[in-house]
Amino acid sequence: MHVTIEQAETAITAAKAKATELGTQMCIAVVDSGGNLKAFYRMDGAWVGSIDIAQKKAKTSVFFGMMTGQIGALSQPGKPLYGIEHSNEGLITFPGGIPIVDADGKMSGAIGVSGSTVEDDHAVAEAGASAIGKTALPAHPWRT
Repeated sequence: MHVTIEQAETAITAAKAKATELGTQMCIAVVDSGGNLKAFYRMDGAWVGSIDIAQKKAKTSVFFGMMTGQIGALSQPGKPLYGIEHSNEGLITFPGGIPIVDADGKMSGAIGVSGSTVEDDHAVAEAGASAIGKTALPAHPWRT
């Protein structure tokens, strides 16, 4: 099951609320389980460069079923995924992308957030994802 437009809007609303609480402006992207953009919101004052980053964080997270910060830890020099950010027309491997897991334990999509520190990006993405599902995938097979 893909994330629905209603769920995507709920996730964006929750993410916007968290960004406002943190006093920052964000770009927020929600993708379906195939990595296709489902919904996007750019808060007033958010960086233009964050548009692409938010979308790529969401895509990266759904493509690999992990939070982007986890992929980042695995993609450092000498680690098993070193260089992965150059695949798939460009990935983002620092925090701010989180998978969305439905009630059946299947990944239905992901959210990506950009516009502040990586800590703020992660917190805002987590608020959005948690508003509509879980953020941790069960053991394989989980891919839809």
